[in-house]
Amino acid sequence: MPLPEDEQRQLQEIEQALCRDDPEFARLMRAADPRARYQRKLIHALLGVVPGIGLLAAGAVTHRVLLGAAGVVIVLLSLEWAVTSWRRYAARARLARSGAGTKTAQGTKRRSGPTRRARMMQRMEERWRRRQEGNGGMPRRTRN
Repeated sequence: MPLPEDEQRQLQEIEQALCRDDPEFARLMRAADPRARYQRKLIHALLGVVPGIGLLAAGAVTHRVLLGAAGVVIVLLSLEWAVTSWRRYAARARLARSGAGTKTAQGTKRRSGPTRRARMMQRMEERWRRRQEGNGGMPRRTRN
C-alpha cells in the first residue's frame, strides 16, 4: 500500500535533513542501494575484460595456447558477469521508475488496480468461501 503524498513528502524531508546532518551515513545508505551494487559489479566485470585481452594477446605473441585459452576464458566470464550485472541493474532501475498505486511525491504516475498477487488472493478467497458453502470450491453444475 503506497503512502499518501503528504507522508511521502514528510519522508523525503526527513531523508534530506538526515543527508545534511550526517553525510557519511547517507553515503553508506546509498552504497546499500542494489542499483549501486550492480553498477559497481558491472564496472568490475568490464575491468576484468582488460587482463583477459592482455593474456589473449600474450598467448598469441608467445605462441602459448594455454595462455591464450586462459585469456579467452577470462574475457568470456567477465563479459557474462557484465551482461548479468547489466540486466539486474536495468531491472532495478525499471522497478525504481515504475510503481503500483498512485502518484508519487516526484509526480510520476503509477499503475492502479490490483496486483497479480492481489488477484490471486481474491481467487483463493472466493474458492475458500465456496468451499465453506459446501460445494467443494468448484462452481455448481446443474443437470439438464
